This record gives sequence, C-alpha cells and structure tokens, in this order.
Amino acid sequence: MASSTTSTFTALSTHNHHERSPKSSICRNVLVRLFVSMLVLSSLVVITANSTSPAVEDSVKWQQPAYHFRPHKNFISAPLYYKGWYHLFYQYNPDSVVWGNVTWAHAVSKNLVNWFILPLAMVPDHWYDINGVMSGSTTTLPDGRLMMFYSGMSTNLSQLQCLAFPKNFSDPLLMDWVKYDGNPVLYPPPNIGPKDFRDPSNLWIGPDGKYRMIMGSKHNNTIGCVLVFHTTDFIHYKLLDDVLHSVPGTGMWECADIYPVSTMNTNGLDMSVYGSGVKYVLKQSGDEDRHDWYAIGSYDAWNDKWYPDDPEKDLGIGLRYDYGKFYASKTFYDPLKKRRVLWGYVGETDTVKEDRIKRWANILNFPRTVTLDIKTQTNLIQWPIEEVEMLRFKNHFEFKDIELRPGSIVPLNIGSTTKLDISALFKLCQASLNATLESDVSYNCTTSEGSAGRGVLGPFGLLVLADASFTEQTPVYFYIAKNTDGTSRTYFCADESRSSTLSNVGKRVYGSTVPVLHGEDYNMRLLVDHSIVESFAQGGRTVISSRVYPTKAIYKAAKVFLFNNATDISVKASLKIWKMGRAKFKHFPL
Repeated sequence: MASSTTSTFTALSTHNHHERSPKSSICRNVLVRLFVSMLVLSSLVVITANSTSPAVEDSVKWQQPAYHFRPHKNFISAPLYYKGWYHLFYQYNPDSVVWGNVTWAHAVSKNLVNWFILPLAMVPDHWYDINGVMSGSTTTLPDGRLMMFYSGMSTNLSQLQCLAFPKNFSDPLLMDWVKYDGNPVLYPPPNIGPKDFRDPSNLWIGPDGKYRMIMGSKHNNTIGCVLVFHTTDFIHYKLLDDVLHSVPGTGMWECADIYPVSTMNTNGLDMSVYGSGVKYVLKQSGDEDRHDWYAIGSYDAWNDKWYPDDPEKDLGIGLRYDYGKFYASKTFYDPLKKRRVLWGYVGETDTVKEDRIKRWANILNFPRTVTLDIKTQTNLIQWPIEEVEMLRFKNHFEFKDIELRPGSIVPLNIGSTTKLDISALFKLCQASLNATLESDVSYNCTTSEGSAGRGVLGPFGLLVLADASFTEQTPVYFYIAKNTDGTSRTYFCADESRSSTLSNVGKRVYGSTVPVLHGEDYNMRLLVDHSIVESFAQGGRTVISSRVYPTKAIYKAAKVFLFNNATDISVKASLKIWKMGRAKFKHFPL
C-alpha cells in the first residue's frame, strides 16, 4: 500500500467558485423490497451493452465500489450470525439488472467486510412464491435450529408467508434450504390487501411464553400500521385484534422492525431484554415516500402495544435513519460483539442503460452500529462498524487548524481520493455566532440552493469527488440558521446538484437538522467509495447516503477540498484522512 504523510495547511486559497445551477429532481423510485431479517440485496445478470463512448464506459467502470457490498453482476435489492459466520441473504435477479425473478442469493463473512459468495439459497419454484422469493427474516428456535420466514409472491401476485429450514443444521455455511411442506402458513387476513402483506420479522418470546412476529401493512388505504402475530409452535400464527401501532396518513409500511436500545450504555440488546433502562425503536420503510423512518418509545410486552416518546416525531412523520438514498433496512443483533447492526439498500439513481453497461445495480451501505444517543435520549446514533478500520492504509494525512475565511476553498493534496475515510472537526467562534443577529427561519437543505446558497453562518464543510475546475463536486456541509429568538438550528446537508455532468442521473440536495449540544464543535465523518458517499454528523446523529456519477472527477482527477461559503463567519478545520483498501468479494471454494 502506498504510504502517506502527515501535513498541516497554513495558507489559504480564497476565491468564490460557486455558480448557481438548477437542481434536478430526478430520483427513481426503487421497486425492490429487499429484506430478510438477514439483509437482502439484489443483483442482475450480464446483458450485452449497446455501444457507447470510451469516456462514458470509463466513468461507468469507475463507479464500482471497493468496500461496499454489491452483486458481481446484475441487480441487487439480513444478516445473521451462525456457527462462526455472518450470513447475508439478499434479493437477486440472475437474469437482469432490473427488478424481477427475485431469488435469494447468499454470502458469508468472518468480519462483515470480506465476503464469500455462495450458491443461491432459494429460488421461486412453487406456486406460492413463483413470482418472487421476497423479504423475510430468520429466527433461532429454542432447540437451536434456524427457521427462515419469508414472503412469497404467488401465481396471482398475492403475498403469502412461508417457511424454510436448513437441510443440515450442522452446516455452518447453511448451504441448502428446504421449504416447509405446509407452505404458505399465512394468507392476507380480512381487510388487508393481497399486495399489502409482506416482510415478516424475526420472532421473539414475550413475558407470557408466546412468540411474537410483526409485519408492516396499511388499513383504510392511508393508515400505516404494524400487525402482530402470536405463535407457540412456529407453524400456526394468530393475528391479534389490535395493531402494535399505527399512524394516519403514512400509507403502506414495509420491512417493519422493533428492537430495544439501552438508555445507559452503547451495548446492543436482544429482543429478549425487558425492564428498566431500555427504550424501544420502531421502524418502517414507507412504500409511498421510499424513506426509512424510526421513532423511539416504549413497548408494552403484555399487551403488544408500542407508544412514541414524542407524538410529534411519531413513526413516518419524524426521524429517519438516513436522509439520502437509503431504503428497506434491517437490523440484527450480533451476539459475538454484543451490538446491533444496521444494513440498508442504497439504490441507483442513474438509468437502466448505464446499469446494463456496468452489468450490476444497487449496493448496501457499509454496516453501522445503532445505539440510543445517551446524551439526548431522543435520537439514535449510527456509526460504521469498527471493522471498517481494517481497510485503512497504515499511515494517514492530518491537517490541523486550517482557517477558512468567508468564501474560501482550500485544497487537501493527498493524491487519489476515490476511497477515503475522513474525520473532520470544525470550530466556530462562539462569540461571533452569538453576535449574529440575522435570522434564517425558512432554511431547509432539500429546498435550498445547496452549497451555492450563501448565508451568514454557512455553508461550510468538504467538497469530495471534485475535479480541479469544480465542474463536478459533491459538497457535504453544515449550515447554521438563526431563529428570531436568537437560538439556532444546525443543518447537515449533502449536495448532489453538481456531482456529475450527466443530465440523466439523480441530483438532489439531501439533509436535515442535527443536534449540536452546548460545548460541542461541529464534526463529520465521510466514507467515500467511488459512487457512494456516506456522511455522518455529530458522531452519527444525522446520516446521509449519496449515490453520485461523476465523469470528470474520477481516478486521479478526483480531489478533496475544504470550503466555507458563509458570508460573515470564519471557521477552523482539523482533519484526519485515511485512504482505503479494497474489501474481498470471492466465490467460496466449494
């Protein structure tokens, strides 16, 4: 691996380069319903591409991530730890780079970084799943056996719930699965649409000795809800009369998930934990808005009811896991390291034509730990699992106390910048911040002009995947907006509007507010991996995943800059930057 040096910038490059460009609203809806309580992705098959220019082919080839999980070919749409291996089952289309012919592919890992690809786990070959082996979950039964619970799409496209079991429970690779002879075990109940009944969760035992399973759905067409089922034998399931929770106006809920988080420490918890010092996260993927929503609250295990701590931040109207391109996520409890890990689907926003050229589509975020924010008690903390550090080059670049005056841009000369782990800290003069009188009550990342829109107190942050002329750039930044009463709100945003010269790719400004507590500086961490940038603010309180498709800022032409486009305030920045190696994705030697 190439070595790097430790450097400190003292000089400034002060010039305004921002040009206002129209913000495209292109954002293709992702059709994949990907999740098994073990994460489920999808992949596609090799399709002969139409002839295209060498420049386009080069940029398409460059898009392939180095350390994010993706299919070797074609289109991708939860993990499980078993006998020394992490297992990832994912939705995969062996015939095309577009959604369809959904099968379950299978990969295993010792560390959630390097993966072995195994033969397909399940294919659509029965009447109840002939149109797709859809999302689901796995559960370890009391006798130690595993059970897979999944949604099958039947001959008439109804969604039916089915079971499968490992053929050989002693096989740590879980190579062969056998579908239950009595499938399907659940049909859509009355008042639930045949296409609104999917994504069974993993099972957990309640205080009454009965096991629970939940599924997202909707009733009266607009009321999102979570259904609850009880079972004592794992074959027969009783639907409870009342739902776990519902929120009017939120539409169909997919990939429902519930799990406990500690209010006192950062250890992950299994669903068997009850008692004091615990809150419960309820999550759903909104089928209509394609966002993953969560809320924090309490769970009445005896009556199977969940209640939000803050009704104004109820499920589907409050907090999101990720304010960028992120959907159909699932957590799992990792008993090896006593942590809860989150994985989600990061879809493409380019065209099917480009996907066919590169012969694959869609990736997963890098796995994240999920904990309650002990300081605020009102939001989650998401952070890349510690194993990501395995990929860091031994040496790193360090920059200390770089002054960013209003309107300045500073290059960070570190060579190749397409695979990075960046930690950045920004300090503002608190007296200057308090002295600012101008209010900015209407600011919002998604409706703003992006990093080109100048305010008194922002934006300031990083430009990644930028070329030397700034024709292409992906800014990730903070923007501080003052309220009329003198208090302030901090926004964390990612601007894709100038990420590519291509006109037919998604170019949105993503983001939301992020809590910044008294005495805290502004910090962000970025995982840059070719066509994906994952951004974490304030230790992971707010997260944004971006898919970008540069044509100029690729390979050695991709650069990193600090910038401050505020009009009135200076910022000091300190950074540590690691170049990253490649994860290994190989077929298992059978």
